[in-house]
Amino acid sequence: MLKRIGLALAVLVLLAAPAVAASPGALALVPEDATAVGFVRVADLRSNPFQLRVFEETDKVTAQGDAARFLSEAGLDLRNDVDSVVACTAASSDSRGRTLVLFEGRYDPAKLAAALVNRGAVRVSAAGGEYFRLKDGAESHEPGALAIVGAGLVAAGNESSVAAALARRASGASGFGGGAGLGRELHRVDPAATAWILLDVQKSHAYRSGGGNASGVMNALKSVSLAAMQATVEGDALTVKAIGLSDDEETRELLEDSLRGLTAAWRMAAQEKNPDLVAAIRKFQVTRDGEGVTIAGTLPGDLIRSMTAEARSRGSSSSPK
Repeated sequence: MLKRIGLALAVLVLLAAPAVAASPGALALVPEDATAVGFVRVADLRSNPFQLRVFEETDKVTAQGDAARFLSEAGLDLRNDVDSVVACTAASSDSRGRTLVLFEGRYDPAKLAAALVNRGAVRVSAAGGEYFRLKDGAESHEPGALAIVGAGLVAAGNESSVAAALARRASGASGFGGGAGLGRELHRVDPAATAWILLDVQKSHAYRSGGGNASGVMNALKSVSLAAMQATVEGDALTVKAIGLSDDEETRELLEDSLRGLTAAWRMAAQEKNPDLVAAIRKFQVTRDGEGVTIAGTLPGDLIRSMTAEARSRGSSSSPK
């Protein structure tokens, strides 16, 4: 999971345009009981060949990969139609949870509706508005659904999640965007961040397992109440920040020690392969206060580009001929 988050944050350094926040309209549809909420601004990723990886990695953290599936089933084009994505998961009695993904952009409602019907979707009328029940997938226990909220907003997810989002909109509730549930922690992330993720660790499945060098961090996270991560493009560099909150001093000390140990392990691993990375890691700061522990640092753009190129090269060499 840490690798996934790191990759999602790191490739964002290739962007050059200023970041914008998720709109109140999208955040208002996030349920109060959401356990993981993430945001990615897609508008300035269109010329970036790694844009899909940014979206996919955030999707894995917050919505367990469902956002990409809904895009495909609904005939939405991430490159041309979508400006930003808000993805969230709420706990449920099964292991998958309830997923809601909000796509903001420019859509032709009639064209999109036709594409859905052509793919087997059925139009459904509910108290909060109209939505389309998507054709069942082989792995789906509950039908997926998509609602065209307007010319600029599409909501997709489990049918119950989409119906509930429409009901919240009809009632005028501000939900997460108004500070309800996990939304009360929205101040933990910079509204101008290029991407951010909020996790209710105790209710989320995201950090229940771990291994390798990060095992100490994973163990410490078991007693953390909230994790907040963000990435902000600053010129040609990427500033990243992650916060873990806990009301237990021993847990905060354990998390601080684990993060310092993890950064030391990163330095040792990079010593021979990428000396420039060692210098960047040394500048990362781990701090602790009465609320939690923060790790923050900046990765230079040329370093991220070289690391990305190296990863692409390894991927190409390992692909079957």
